[in-house]
Parts: sequence; structure tokens; C-alpha cells
Amino acid sequence: MAVATSIIRCSMRSFFQSYHSFTSIAALLVFPVSASVLLSQALTPSSSILHTISSSLGLLFRAANFPASDFFSLVNVKLSETIFTSICTLPFTLTFLLLAKASIIHIFRECRHSRVAPPRLSEFLPLYRPLLLTHLFNNFLILSTNAAIFSFLFLAFNAVDMLHLSSSNSLAAVCTVGALFYCVVIADTMVVCNMAVVVSAMEDCSGYRAVLKASVLMKGQFATALALALPTNLGMAAVESLFRFRVTNPYRLSGKIDPSAIWEVFSIVYIYSLFIVLEVIVSCIFYKACQAQCYSNLDVGPDNQRELEPEEKVALQA
Repeated sequence: MAVATSIIRCSMRSFFQSYHSFTSIAALLVFPVSASVLLSQALTPSSSILHTISSSLGLLFRAANFPASDFFSLVNVKLSETIFTSICTLPFTLTFLLLAKASIIHIFRECRHSRVAPPRLSEFLPLYRPLLLTHLFNNFLILSTNAAIFSFLFLAFNAVDMLHLSSSNSLAAVCTVGALFYCVVIADTMVVCNMAVVVSAMEDCSGYRAVLKASVLMKGQFATALALALPTNLGMAAVESLFRFRVTNPYRLSGKIDPSAIWEVFSIVYIYSLFIVLEVIVSCIFYKACQAQCYSNLDVGPDNQRELEPEEKVALQA
């Protein structure tokens, strides 16, 4: 926790040192992505595509002989919403979001944290290709991980049935273990994929090479990675709830949007964009911290090095 706290503090310091640059990136590049994410989530309850996806997953779970439990019902709902949101936001993710990540990572790659203006397109555009390839491979890896976990659960539940242990207590125990196993593996996969995006731009690699390098670089640091992912993800979840409370629910009740709430919509979307920017900044600082552990030096700017050296290096050595 000491390492995670130090990295978060250093990330906030870097954000405010280059405040105009990062906020411009949030307004120009991340804003369309944030708007598509929030609007797609607002459409989920009434979407026929979502119901089709949910029904297909339900049939798949029943065909795999999974028991009717709250765990699989929740997994069905969350997977359906994730797939629907990914489909709706795919064009924006492959363009605006990757360009925004490329611009942010370029700032840390060049160790220029005190820029007044964001980098020019010609400066960070070469980073787009490795980011795109790594992003596509990450999606394949997450899909493969989900398939592998459900295959493992399929074998586990069928083994329980073959051993005639399919009592309520046995099924509850297997569901509990399966839920913990699923959460841990998916969480670890997500943090590796996030690090792989940074590695691909920092080290000019892509695809499986970026994932392998990220896994090696993060060896022994998965607890720190999960602790770092928690604040920004909680912040984005809070903004999503605020959007539902202030925008989606009033629209469903009245059937129209109050003109006075338009600026509030823009503000909520912009705040969501800032959290996405902060998530990338934290990943970049965490990459530098992992390098400090592997190579015994921290390749950051002078200001951030002074911030990290007294606490982070000692904690990493411990």
C-alpha cells in the first residue's frame, strides 16, 4: 500500500504539472469515448441487442450444465453489458482512445512532464500502430481467459455431478470457489493488459511481446497493480452512477431532457474523461516504478524522481 500511495501521489503531481496538456487531451480525444460509454450504458435496459446477448449466454450456461445460481446470473448480466458496451464504443475506442493513450504515453516517454501544450499529432502518431495491435491482442486474451475459466468451471461442475456430490452445499462451495477464481484471474489479466498497452508504446513492441514483457515487469507487483486500479475504477463507477441519477433516470421519467441539464451532461462526461486520463497516467508511473525494481533506477523526470526516491524505492526493495 505504501508503494501504491506513493505512485498515486506522484501521478497526481504529474497531472497538475502538465494540467493544460492532460485536460486538453481529455476534452479533445477522450471526450467522445466517454460520451459513447455513458450513452451506451444508458441504452442497455431497453436494447434488444443486449437481451439477445443475455439470452445467448443463458442458453450457453444451461447447455454447459451450470447450476442456476446468483453468481452465474450476475456473470450473465455483467458479461452482456460489457459486450454490448464494447460493441457500441468500438469505433471510438480504436481511434480516439488509442490516440489519447498514445499522446499521454508520449509525454512520459519523452520525460516532458511540464509541457504547456499537448504534443503534436505527428509526434505521437507512430505509437498508434503498436497500441492498436496490443489492444486487439488484449481483447483476444481477455476473451480466451473467460473461455478458459468457463471451461474449468464446466469440468468442475460435471466432476461434482459424476461423483454424486451435487447437493446444495457442494454446489454452493463450488460456486464460491469459482467466483473467487474468476475474479482473481480476470483482475490479474486486466492489469497485465493495461500494463501491456504502456509497454507497447514505451518499448516499441506489440501484441504478445508486450503482454509477456508486462508480465515479467510486474512480477511480484500484482497486489500493487490492483490497488492502483481501484481508485480510478471506483471514480469512473461513481461518475456512471451520477450520470444515471442525473441524466438517464429523469429522461426515462419525463421522456425529454431539460435544456438546463445539458451543461451538466457535458460536465459529467468531462469528469469521466479525466478519470480515464488519470488511469493512463497511473499506468505510466507504475511502469516507471516497475523499471526501478528491475533495473535499480527510475527513468522519470527530475521532479517525479525526487517525489519517488525517498519512499517508493525503499518500499520496492522491501
